[in-house]
Amino acid sequence: MTKKKSISASKASLVLFLCQMISALDVPLDSKLLEELSQPPTITQQSPKDYIVDPRENIVIQCEAKGKPPPSFSWTRNGTHFDIDKDAQVTMKPNSGTLVINIMNGGKAEAYEGVYQCTARNERGAAISNNIVIRPSRSPLWTKEKLEPNQVREGDSLVLHCRPPVGLPPPIIFWMDNAFQRLPQSERVSQGLNGDLYFSNVQPEDTREDYICYARFNHTQTIQQKQPISVKVFSMDSLNDTIAANLSDTDVYGARPVTERQPVLLTPTGSTSTKVELRGNVLLLECIAAGLPTPVIRWIKEGGELPANRTFFENFKKTLKIIDVSEADSGNYKCIARNILGSAHHVISVTVKAAPYWITAPRNLVLSPGEDGTLICRANGNPKPSISWLANGVPIAIAPEDPSRKVDGDTIIFSHVQERSSAVYQCNASNEYGYLLANAFVNVLAEPPRILTPANKLYQVIADSPALLDCAYFGSPKPEIEWFKGVKGSILHGSEYIFHDNGTLEIPVAQKDSTGAYTCVARNKLGKIQNEVQLEIKDPTVIIKQPEYKVIQRYGQVSFECIIKHDSTLLPTVIWLKDNDELPDDERFLVGKDNLTIMNVTDKDDGTYTCIVNTTLDSVSASAVLTVVAAPPTPAIIYARPNPPFDLELTGQLERSVELSWIPGDENNSPITNFVIEYEDGLHEPGLWHYQTEVPGTQTTVQLKLSPYVNYSFRVIAVNEIGRSQPSEPSEQYLTKSANPDENPSNVQGIGSEPDNLVITWESLKGFQSNGPGLQYKVSWRQKDVDDEWTSVIVANVSKYIVSGTPTFVPYEIKVQALNDLGYAPEPSEVIGHSGEDLPMVAPGNVQVHVINSTLAKVHWDPVPLKTVRGHLQGYKVYYWKVQSLSRRSRRHVEKKILTFKGNKTFGMLPGLEPYSTYKLNVRVANGKGEGPASPDKVFRTPEGVPSSPSFLKITNPTLDSLTLEWGSPTHPNGVLTSYILKFQPINNTHELGPLVEIRIPANESSLILKNLNYSTRYKFYFNAQTSVGSGNQITEEAVTIMDEGYSETLFATSPVMHTVRPTFYKVQPLYPRIRNVTTAAAETYANISWEYEGPDHANFYVEYGVAGSKEDWKKEIVNGSRSFFVLKGLTPGTAYKVRVGAEGLSGFRSSEDVFETGPAMASRQVDIATQGWFIGLMCAVALLILILLIVCFIRRNKGGKYPVKEKEDAHADPEIQPMKEDDGTFGEYRSLESDAEDHKPLKKGSRTPSDRTVKKEDSDDSLVDYGEGVNGQFNEDGSFIGQYSGKKEKEPAEGNESSEAPSPVNAMNSFV
Repeated sequence: MTKKKSISASKASLVLFLCQMISALDVPLDSKLLEELSQPPTITQQSPKDYIVDPRENIVIQCEAKGKPPPSFSWTRNGTHFDIDKDAQVTMKPNSGTLVINIMNGGKAEAYEGVYQCTARNERGAAISNNIVIRPSRSPLWTKEKLEPNQVREGDSLVLHCRPPVGLPPPIIFWMDNAFQRLPQSERVSQGLNGDLYFSNVQPEDTREDYICYARFNHTQTIQQKQPISVKVFSMDSLNDTIAANLSDTDVYGARPVTERQPVLLTPTGSTSTKVELRGNVLLLECIAAGLPTPVIRWIKEGGELPANRTFFENFKKTLKIIDVSEADSGNYKCIARNILGSAHHVISVTVKAAPYWITAPRNLVLSPGEDGTLICRANGNPKPSISWLANGVPIAIAPEDPSRKVDGDTIIFSHVQERSSAVYQCNASNEYGYLLANAFVNVLAEPPRILTPANKLYQVIADSPALLDCAYFGSPKPEIEWFKGVKGSILHGSEYIFHDNGTLEIPVAQKDSTGAYTCVARNKLGKIQNEVQLEIKDPTVIIKQPEYKVIQRYGQVSFECIIKHDSTLLPTVIWLKDNDELPDDERFLVGKDNLTIMNVTDKDDGTYTCIVNTTLDSVSASAVLTVVAAPPTPAIIYARPNPPFDLELTGQLERSVELSWIPGDENNSPITNFVIEYEDGLHEPGLWHYQTEVPGTQTTVQLKLSPYVNYSFRVIAVNEIGRSQPSEPSEQYLTKSANPDENPSNVQGIGSEPDNLVITWESLKGFQSNGPGLQYKVSWRQKDVDDEWTSVIVANVSKYIVSGTPTFVPYEIKVQALNDLGYAPEPSEVIGHSGEDLPMVAPGNVQVHVINSTLAKVHWDPVPLKTVRGHLQGYKVYYWKVQSLSRRSRRHVEKKILTFKGNKTFGMLPGLEPYSTYKLNVRVANGKGEGPASPDKVFRTPEGVPSSPSFLKITNPTLDSLTLEWGSPTHPNGVLTSYILKFQPINNTHELGPLVEIRIPANESSLILKNLNYSTRYKFYFNAQTSVGSGNQITEEAVTIMDEGYSETLFATSPVMHTVRPTFYKVQPLYPRIRNVTTAAAETYANISWEYEGPDHANFYVEYGVAGSKEDWKKEIVNGSRSFFVLKGLTPGTAYKVRVGAEGLSGFRSSEDVFETGPAMASRQVDIATQGWFIGLMCAVALLILILLIVCFIRRNKGGKYPVKEKEDAHADPEIQPMKEDDGTFGEYRSLESDAEDHKPLKKGSRTPSDRTVKKEDSDDSLVDYGEGVNGQFNEDGSFIGQYSGKKEKEPAEGNESSEAPSPVNAMNSFV
């Protein structure tokens, strides 16, 4: 159901809009006015279109509406009038259209299935609700079936079918064992979307007798259980033993071992399938495969990519999930199942359709008599929806005639309306996948003027600030507004005042002489009314001595001053902040009337201190920095780098190693941490030292590995915490013997520079890597995928070789091997290169352009065949250029722009376009060689945008009270200019800006004379142009009026180029209090609530909370002190709550609502009483007592006596439904929901529940069956049983298996799945 709107929201909905009309009325949000104005009905709340109800509870079909006079309500059922007075079970709520169907007192939900529609009607029209389809939820029992044990050979695939009963809505499926533990799932074992349990291959550990499928029906909070399924997996060894025991010695026996198998798809079957999904829904595609080893699933979209940010993989990548699908997601999706033996695939063809959705929904229309207007109803969908109109719930074709109304497809045009034209119109947009229904009324009003602002309202304003005096009004036709100062004053006009369309008078710079009474007069042809308000001007608050920058030594004392001057009628408050946060809660901080003192200063006190002065009308602040320094340090021990090692010696010289030793230098008060050994190759790189190795600082010898054919010298560097020492003197030289190369060149590449060559390059070996004299390279190549022999050549010590006469862009296998005078290096690895590229042959086709906005367009194209690229596909280049600006006739040099889209993309965005211009573009494919031919030029146009700033603004001819402004049109109009906007404000001697004045100027003007300005005053001007899209960038300028000793006020008429505009009002508040960022951290029974507060200090907070979606009143908890956190305790586990935070003393001041959910209740570890001695003894005693009673009954029956069993049963109800004590660990009340049908009668005492209806565990002491009938228990998230039995019993027997209700576990099971 839709949530009930708040009072403020319902008032806000009365703001009435008009689309595409000459003039219209706005209805102010005044409660008294709203109660008096006539208004057609509006549906404010209704039940959902598809309404599934609980058959055990009363059915409530919502229909709420508002209107003046209050509307009356009626209903239709299945297209005909529904007379609720003739049905005793149906009532309608007072002053409402909501129906209540009484099911709990004898009604049957099935009898009220159907399509319902509500009509709300008053004298001005009739509004209708959606068609509300009422269907009772169903949770039928599992059909009876005989389940054979599954005997499966190890490694084979297996599918355990769930086949849940068809319920309404469909159930949620999950698998558990008899201990109510979730069965583990993996890539090998998983549950499909249809609820079946799939085994890609079975293993011995899969053997068990309690595979149980559960179906949870959320709407009725019912869980149904299938009979347990038994699975036995035979391993090859046990199977061979079984066969051997049953065959003679002469028989040949033996089962074949577990064999690996390539993937085969278990679901879906076949090679292709189709799926249709609706726009905005979640698309779920599934592939589950059998095979050994377990196959891995991969998903691709043929001819495209999976949508980023909307694609998710679930169920171990067996399920592809795409959220919020659109028509662009249509296509072929391929799933590929692969293991080491092969692969299998399936293609799913997806088509995305769309139910109708709004483009422009019709909106309410308020007109005065004689005015014109339109209602527009536009929707889209796939297929395209049809549009039909109704008037007051009747098809417009058969509705009463209205000469002011004309229907034109999706638009109704109204001309010269009269009061009788008021009505409610319905627009219906429908296709085969759904419909949209919208009500919009036309209300024609004739009302005399009314002033809504309270009389004698007092306004207080700081001097030199703007004053806004309200005159909220309403009337039809729209009244004219005039202002007067004083009782007998003349009408106010001139540039010193701004008159807003909503009646507000603005004094941009209020002075002391602005104080007084002001009168507002509203008149139209039906009458006249006036109202008086008062204005007081206050002196501003000023900090006359600000805090100053201070430097203080640690443990000293410092003081900051903050002396203020303020209006005597205002009460200031002073707040001190440190680094824009509250002062630390420390007694060292002393706040006085005019200062802040910090005692015993520490390093933590370093920072910026701010003094903030607030009154009810203004706020000022000043800051200063405190720097804390330390006393001069005492002299310390001098630490230095170590001295270099000395006396280096080489010993134990071998072909590939040598031992180096040395003596360390002085440590200089810092221990040596390690030694770094470097070497020099005097044969190949003399004078260049290289890093060899490093050893700990306690070691003075090292065994060094050497390379052949290198003339080594070594040096050692000592390192401590201060740094590195100077290098030691070099050791003696040691020349190692030559050998074959140990390695081949790296970074081998093959890239053609021309269409008919292949350039092979590599990184040559370093000198010491040659291992001997005569270093050369053997370069080999052959064409890939062609049965060719290797072609080789030996080259000198270079790094490039060019192969000529190759085909264009053909792959080659390449290898480069090093050799010297002693022989070859090891066989090199092969790399793949390509011969030279040539220019692409064809141009992209089907180029399409979609203009998104005035500066952005999207271009699409078809990719070219890869064979025609003739090289590495670098991407596509879009050339585009402006042909003509539609706002300027002059042409300029055409500058082509290029955008490159890498890879095989088929679309791209063109940013930075100029609005209101004609463009051309073409697309070309590019490879490493260059670009292919261009596609045919595509022409497109951009819509209007906002203009650039005017080309100049000059201010000339300053006089005592006027300035002349001249300007140039924008360099880039970006459309048709509609007007200019001029804003200006005075600047005082302290460079503070005064109130802002705004003037709208026609687009054909290029100059303006501003009069009645203040003399000797500097003004700052802001000037910009407008198109129909919006305002452009502004330019600014400053100018000063001429100084004059005398001053006299001059009244003058408003210039014809000056127009007022509707402003946005701001009530002056120096510090705006608010609570934001409310966050919650919830556990099982409590939640930690925290928030951020901005506003006056010493606010008293409170926390309000309640169950989300509930109509109960909010619960309120007071926060102790001014903390910004609070802990809510005593919450119910697994429940969604709503919470908000407020502050006492601030009317209506609360945070926005937040919603959180407590964690599920955790099951305590239950003792299995069935294994306890006392319980077994008790059960034996009960059995003995029953046996004795049976014997007595038998004896009395044989004697002819009557034993009143029925009376006993009536006096003492079935023990299965008797409540048990909660303190002894047993279960609570149980009430059966099943019908009295013969196949589903409740079991009597001592009987066991059939497994097709409830939980059953064979030969298990802890099965729930031992405690009563059904599985009405609560469960944790992990599936463990924790709760009590509950439910309801139907009054009448159910008809058929579908309507019979099974015993249902209660709310806690909602935490499953």
